[in-house]
Amino acid sequence: MLKERNIAGIIFDLDGVICSTDEYHYLAWKFMADELGARFDRTINERLRGVSRMECLEIVLETYQGTLSPEEKQRYADKKNAAYQKHLLNMSPASLSEDVRHTLDTLRERGYRMAIGSSSKNTPLILKQIGLDRFFDAVADGNSITKSKPDPEVFLQAAEGLGLKPEQCLVIEDAEAGIEAAQKGGMMSAAIGYAAGLGLGDIQLQKLSDLLDCMRICAKL
Repeated sequence: MLKERNIAGIIFDLDGVICSTDEYHYLAWKFMADELGARFDRTINERLRGVSRMECLEIVLETYQGTLSPEEKQRYADKKNAAYQKHLLNMSPASLSEDVRHTLDTLRERGYRMAIGSSSKNTPLILKQIGLDRFFDAVADGNSITKSKPDPEVFLQAAEGLGLKPEQCLVIEDAEAGIEAAQKGGMMSAAIGYAAGLGLGDIQLQKLSDLLDCMRICAKL
């Protein structure tokens, strides 16, 4: 449990934890799938949580009747991302909930080091749009890793960026692949959203601010 660890750093997944771009992802993948004549719905969309763009594409293509070359796959992945980025431009600091903002500010006041650990290559754009591009002590994302979750590479990079050992870090994740990555990296994990609903992680959070009570209680033990 957390009380058995000297937690000094907290690593947050971005999408689904700090902010939500689920609908933007869905609309962009649906746009691409419709163009190909592939079936895509919200159930399939749930399978895309926490995995890389090209892995997502392979899932979307499971119902595609044709065959695409590697070059064509890359072109469609780029087309999806371009549509997604257009949606992201609708985000602003107002997209950050008061619960998330309060949680981050309070953790900062308590002296925790904080990082982002996300598979998304759009992490810099999202952080800029929501006004957090200068907030975190370290950022590891799809632009710096070679293996996506459930490989622990992104979280290990984030811990290194914080100057901490893996066992000193707590990962906050909403995806099954992210919880698995944290475990493989030797880190404690807190599940929120979809992952919490599955009962995953060392602790489950209904909302991000629940983390504040967990950390305060553990600090007193």
